[in-house]
Amino acid sequence: MKASRVIIGLILAAVIGSAIALVYARHENRTLFFALERLNAERDELNIEWGQLQLEQSTWADANRIEQVATRDLGMTFPAPQDIVVIAP
Repeated sequence: MKASRVIIGLILAAVIGSAIALVYARHENRTLFFALERLNAERDELNIEWGQLQLEQSTWADANRIEQVATRDLGMTFPAPQDIVVIAP
């Protein structure tokens, strides 16, 4: 009789331990899933920002804009034909 009570007690402890482990595993799964979703949203926002930055870079690097800034802000002009010197190799 005493041995069966010990076995039942051990089985009960194992069942309770297993149930607690299951609850913990599901909680951890949910926590990690929410963290993953947060990181996916952050990745999407960063991808959008990256696309905007690439567009901005292409706008700033446009040849016409560079020419406008060079002439307007820096006072640069194209050299006159007589000022051009060609150096042969």
